[in-house]
Amino acid sequence: MRKGRLIAAVILLPVIAVGGAIGVGSLLTEYEIAAFANQVRDSAHARPAAMNLDAANLATLPEPVQRYFQFVFRDTPQQYRYVELKMEGVFRRPLMESFAPMAASQTAAITAPSLLFAGTTPIISGIWARAYDAFSDGKMTMKAKIMSTLTVIDERESPELNQISLRRWLLESPVYPTALLPGGPVRWEAIDAHRARAIVSAQGMSASLVATFRQDGSLERFDAEQDGDLTTSYHGSGEQVIRTDYRRVNGMMIPFSFSIARAAGGKVYPFWSGSIVDIAFYP
Repeated sequence: MRKGRLIAAVILLPVIAVGGAIGVGSLLTEYEIAAFANQVRDSAHARPAAMNLDAANLATLPEPVQRYFQFVFRDTPQQYRYVELKMEGVFRRPLMESFAPMAASQTAAITAPSLLFAGTTPIISGIWARAYDAFSDGKMTMKAKIMSTLTVIDERESPELNQISLRRWLLESPVYPTALLPGGPVRWEAIDAHRARAIVSAQGMSASLVATFRQDGSLERFDAEQDGDLTTSYHGSGEQVIRTDYRRVNGMMIPFSFSIARAAGGKVYPFWSGSIVDIAFYP
């Protein structure tokens, strides 16, 4: 009997040790994510909202952008500083072809380009990856951890990655459209009757995307103007997003469904498609 207990203990000890390591790793990872979310909120409060809703000023915008604001703002826009949302969908990991379910959250500053994205996706049965990328004060951080513990991606800020993160904030901005109004970090350039270029500037950097608008005024898509590098271990440049299922939230029309992809060589490679399941704006 004593020998049996000893064998059981020998078997259980590694299991307990691994479980404990995963538990500690998960706590540390969630602490990191929460700290970055607080940085985003702090950056939102550090810069006062500066929306310019003067009719004469709005009239100087490209015509499709004017139609977009008429479509989006059903009531007088409120001075929100940041937004938090939860999403569910399917995700394709970099350099892979298959998709897996993913649940994600996002905190974005509206008054200044700053953003935290965190998601969880299964790798194989019983094994998951927890990943996040954060952008604040002009600098980005990106990590992915197996079981929230074993780090497999650890990217730190660089001029290229910082600019990609700035453009990512712009890519997500239809979810917090007051960020696109005059007086904020985004300016618009005319292209034609259905397209306009959005240019965001912050921390000495700038990034742009081309917006395509539908007949009803809704923003259909954002596209990068340069091909993406499809060989990186993260989803970076060459961004494209298609937005659908607009719903009224706090007097604004917000797109609840999305498909985000990278484009290169005339082809589009989707990697994150899903829907918003919860969204809240904060003053």
